[in-house]
Amino acid sequence: MPLRHDLGPGAIADVEAAFTGRGLPPAFRVAEVPQLAPVRAELAARGYQPCDATIFKVGDVSRLAEVSDTCGRVLDKPDDAWAGVFLGDGFDPADGAYRMEALGRAATAYGAAGEGEATRAVGVVSFGAAWAGVHGMRTAPAHRGKGHAAAVLAALGRAAEARGLGRIYLQVLEANDTARRLYRRAGFTPAWRYHYWRKG
Repeated sequence: MPLRHDLGPGAIADVEAAFTGRGLPPAFRVAEVPQLAPVRAELAARGYQPCDATIFKVGDVSRLAEVSDTCGRVLDKPDDAWAGVFLGDGFDPADGAYRMEALGRAATAYGAAGEGEATRAVGVVSFGAAWAGVHGMRTAPAHRGKGHAAAVLAALGRAAEARGLGRIYLQVLEANDTARRLYRRAGFTPAWRYHYWRKG
C-alpha cells in the first residue's frame, strides 16, 4: 500500500519477497491516480488483477451530527452486544476477529445504536493529530434500513468533535450503494478510488 502517490514500481519485487517469505500471497492496494499508473501497469504485467474497487472519502466532522435525529452510544471499548453485531450473522467471523484486533490497536471509540438497549449497528472512530477516521461500520442484516447506521455515524462524529478534530475520512466499497448514499448525506466526498491487486 503506497503511502504516497508519487512512487514507482521498484519496490514491487521486495514486497512480493516479504509476503512469500512468510508464506502469504502478495496483495497490493493502489490508488487510481495518474502518478501510480506505472505501478498498476507493472502489477498487471506480473499477473495481478484489480478487484474490490473502493472509494476513499473525506468530510467535515460537524456534518456527521446532521445525518441523524438520534445519536447512538459511544463506548470506550466494545461490549458483548457490540461484538455480537460485528461478528454476527452476515459477516465472516474470522475476518471480523482480525479486524477487531487491528482496530483495538488504535486510539478509538466505539459507536453503537439500535432499538432501546438492543445493539443493531456498530462502528469505530480513530483519532489522529488532525484527522478522525471511521472504520468497521456494520449493521445486522435483519435491521438494515432503519437509521441505525446513521445514528452510529452521528455518535462517532460527536466523539471526534469532542477531541477537537474537524476533518474525517472513511473507505467504502464502490459496490455498497446503501452505505455510499448514507455517507453522501453526511457530507463525505470522494478523494480517490483504489483497487486491491491479487493473483488468481
